[in-house]
Amino acid sequence: MTMEELARQVKESSIKLAASGAEVKNRALANIAQSLRERKEEIIRANREDLERSRQEKLAEPLLKRLKFDEAKIADAIDGITSLISLEEPVGKTLLSTELDKGLELYRVTCPIGVIGVIFESRPDALVQISALCLKSGNAVLLKGGSEARETNRILADIIITAAEESGIPAKWAALLETRSQVGDMLKMDSYIDLIIPRGSNDFVRYIMDNSRIPVMGHADGICHCYVDKDADLEMALSVVVDSKTQYVAVCNALETLLVDEGAADKFLPQLKILLDGKNVELVGCAKTREIIPVAAATDDDWKAEYLDYKLSIKIVSGLDEAVEHINMYGSGHTDSIITKDKEKAARFMDYVDSGNVLWNCSTRFSDGFRYGFGAEVGISTSKIHARGPVGLDGLLIYKYKLLGNGHVVEDYASRSKTFKHKALGKDFTI
Repeated sequence: MTMEELARQVKESSIKLAASGAEVKNRALANIAQSLRERKEEIIRANREDLERSRQEKLAEPLLKRLKFDEAKIADAIDGITSLISLEEPVGKTLLSTELDKGLELYRVTCPIGVIGVIFESRPDALVQISALCLKSGNAVLLKGGSEARETNRILADIIITAAEESGIPAKWAALLETRSQVGDMLKMDSYIDLIIPRGSNDFVRYIMDNSRIPVMGHADGICHCYVDKDADLEMALSVVVDSKTQYVAVCNALETLLVDEGAADKFLPQLKILLDGKNVELVGCAKTREIIPVAAATDDDWKAEYLDYKLSIKIVSGLDEAVEHINMYGSGHTDSIITKDKEKAARFMDYVDSGNVLWNCSTRFSDGFRYGFGAEVGISTSKIHARGPVGLDGLLIYKYKLLGNGHVVEDYASRSKTFKHKALGKDFTI
């Protein structure tokens, strides 16, 4: 089957899927969760094969950590599906209702985007999250994971697609792509694919944008910051910074650059170094940092780096304004946090930092669709479009306008024999 034939079939299924009700979609999600439980040993065996091959091919350690899909991660994936089932039906929600004139009523109602092409990295759990979110939101999906996870992705895609179709979801609602050439073909399928979501480096996302006419929701680097203010509770700051950096390093919401107010640096940095040394974190810092703790010199490239590893860059700043300026210059618009007891500074930080997620007195690792209560996430958008930050169900929906009339014609209003009322109705759409 050619890529165009496959895309056409998925597009045709997307029309039927968009009209599927909440009951059938939730039944399909429950069946997927059960199938994942029943076939977990097969999944783990496939993943071990991927891990062994990738080790032989010298895959980088952060990518190996992402690739691992063990019993704990399977359980997390199932929890995410269960959480999705409990969420209210996102399709068909009335966002606006207006009486244009007597008997002429306008409604804005949520609907799926259509067909979504998702290109993601070496995390098999991403395949589960993405397909489950697309199903719940009524979107068909083309999935392209990294070749390093090919065996795991194959069995996961088979489980998910089969379990959904057995539950009444239209056939061909999802498909797994496996070759690089299929990605190139997919980028040309603007007649069938409505949105591309690439998850990878800035260069990769830019390549996708430059080589497709399909709209792209970009999730690129996660260059995340934490600013420790001079008015911070230093015990809190130590806990938050260590968690942000080390709770799981190979993810886009892990801390990469720490900014410390010069008024807190002398007390804070020596204590932090002891804790991070215990976690085997490599530190690099600015000249002022190196006067306080023994670390290697940071270069300008370090401020732009997403390490995804046990490495952290540190810069001492003169205060909040310099911290915000640094974040807006070097950050990726992903997630940035401030630690302070001063509410006014926290509010200013959250207003002026131009990122999708701005946090006060908590770890950057909270920036996640599941932790936000979205059920899961298809990615984190650093774009300034309809969806920003963790993209859950809402980010996979658009809307259509539904206008109900009774023989109304524009000529009556053009001639002024009738006039518009534009009165808010405050009711849900129904025929």
